Amino acid sequence: MREIVLDTETTGFEPNDGDRIVEIGAIELFNHIPTGKSYHQYINPERNMPEGAFSVHGLSEEFLSDKPVFKLIAQDFVEFIGDAKLVIHNASFDIKFLNAELGWVKYDLLPLSRTIDTLAIARRKFPGSPASLDALCRRFSIDNSSRTLHGALLDSEILAEVYLELVGGRQPDLVLKTTSERQAADGSGKEAWRPAVRPNILPERLTEKEKEAHKVFVESLGPGSVWNKLA
Repeated sequence: MREIVLDTETTGFEPNDGDRIVEIGAIELFNHIPTGKSYHQYINPERNMPEGAFSVHGLSEEFLSDKPVFKLIAQDFVEFIGDAKLVIHNASFDIKFLNAELGWVKYDLLPLSRTIDTLAIARRKFPGSPASLDALCRRFSIDNSSRTLHGALLDSEILAEVYLELVGGRQPDLVLKTTSERQAADGSGKEAWRPAVRPNILPERLTEKEKEAHKVFVESLGPGSVWNKLA
């Protein structure tokens, strides 16, 4: 199964208001394992860079002035992603911009159904807790110390680690396979691998701030909520 973990940087929030993509970063996974293949491109937005956007990603008008416009990189981008599922944090935002850029140069649009939204997964798994990329890095003890500014390729690499944790770790299929599937894999008829009980309990990953946020969320549900009954 081929997946592409993807991130973009932009000049703002709304392509319909004239905002454009200025950077795309993506890395390839195959069966949840990074293959080492990646795509990275800076893009000339042909407009000024708002101060707010510059403070997020640090990409200036001057730096981007000699970079190709989206039309010149569209084919390479489309060929890299192919028909793979797209793993994106807050997918609706990036897809909105990608489809605007693709539409302007007469390329097929990307359906939102083709995406795997890690923000939605995190919110389902950890209701009431922060679900930003930085918060998930803290939860999973992923080193994001180099993320002083947002960068599409770096954020894609970090997101890939977060995604693999969200779906069960770097080799999630090991715990999802049935006994018969494991026997068939090596042709021996014997069980090749069995998950063992951890000898030591994993250290708690929730911060005090996340605990307090969850407490406030539970209290907001009222005394009759299931959460309060289980507490």
